[in-house]
Amino acid sequence: MAKMIHSMIRIRDEKASLAFYEKAFGLHVADRFVFDSFTLIYLSNDEQTFELELTVNHDRDRPYDRGDGYGHLAVSVGDIKAEHARFEKEGLKPEPVKELKNEGRLIGQFFFVTDPDGYRIEVLQRGAPGRFV
Repeated sequence: MAKMIHSMIRIRDEKASLAFYEKAFGLHVADRFVFDSFTLIYLSNDEQTFELELTVNHDRDRPYDRGDGYGHLAVSVGDIKAEHARFEKEGLKPEPVKELKNEGRLIGQFFFVTDPDGYRIEVLQRGAPGRFV
């Protein structure tokens, strides 16, 4: 069976992105590969083996067009209210916490935050026991 190992996004300001992902999610540089025209930076933390790959194209001088196909990345947390308060304290400008219900059953509570390049990240606390936290 295949195992998902990373997701890649293109960024413009390496310093701002590294600071955001460290502050928001405790992600740190696991690996870095510099090529002539681009740099690959792999971020991870001790919570999982899945990595976020940041690609910096050296000659990029304008924002990327995310189009209408990109949705979001998602991270799971155990206490959505505490994480939301922490994001606010860190100045990360999280959107308000919302609930998702289906036929009266709480599926999850979540909020979104946007990184320096405009990528949305969902911070989620699952409502269904055993799904993931």
